[in-house]
Amino acid sequence: MELLKKLFLPITAPLKFIQENFKAMLFLLLIFVLFAPLSEEKLAPNNLQTISLVGPIMEVSEVISQIEKAQKNDKIRGVLLIVNSPGGAVAPSVEVAYAIKRLKRIKPVVVYAAGTIASGSYYASIWADKIIANPGSMVGSIGVIMQSADASVLLSKIGIKSQSVQAGKYKKVGTPDRPWTDYEINELNKVIYSTYDMFTKDVAQARGLDYNKRDLYANAHIFTAHQAKEVGLIDEVGVIYDAKKALVTMTKVKEPIWNKEDKFDKFMKKLTASSVVLLHTYFPPLVLK
Repeated sequence: MELLKKLFLPITAPLKFIQENFKAMLFLLLIFVLFAPLSEEKLAPNNLQTISLVGPIMEVSEVISQIEKAQKNDKIRGVLLIVNSPGGAVAPSVEVAYAIKRLKRIKPVVVYAAGTIASGSYYASIWADKIIANPGSMVGSIGVIMQSADASVLLSKIGIKSQSVQAGKYKKVGTPDRPWTDYEINELNKVIYSTYDMFTKDVAQARGLDYNKRDLYANAHIFTAHQAKEVGLIDEVGVIYDAKKALVTMTKVKEPIWNKEDKFDKFMKKLTASSVVLLHTYFPPLVLK
């Protein structure tokens, strides 16, 4: 009997392993099916790159990384930035804007507004060679906001009083446990209007607009795609087909090969974005809006 067990061990051992680890192997098989390349075409090196800027702009390290890789990759002839975002925090919006500005010096960049290109996401897009907006998109909202709830009445009703120790007259500026004083509002306005001046100056310079007439295209106005074109915020009204065609023309690529975003990376981006939005719900930053 022992001899027979040893003879059939090469067969029985794998079967036993499969039986005991069936669920784990099934999971790995599903992962492989979902995220494995569909064909050799997907493995072929692309010469045109699409990069997505979607959702609230809070954390942009991945987008910046993609832009910088496209900039250094000699095989990439041009970049299409697909935007569908209501805006977000100031600093990350500026990071993307200046990454696009650096990229533009080396290879053509086209921005396509797929739905909303407003506030911080518009700031991120201004240095592109061309901005094309979907006919149904919303454009603009060039402004800055900092807001917080006044929870003092609610806190008093449930019997909670805040307390703190701080050094510096303005250290509690923006806290939600009481109404803001006039001097605190003035302090916040100093930051808000300085940021707004920076925003509108960059827009005017990038888009070739008159800074002294910024109330026409800024001032938090919201435009349709056609209205945005009239005031100079975008170059064309079209769909993604037109945006891709424009980049192909600018790069003079005869056989365009576009990248396809990895499914697992796409899933992780959505997961990260959701986490960041939740975090900033409780710790609101200065926002372009």
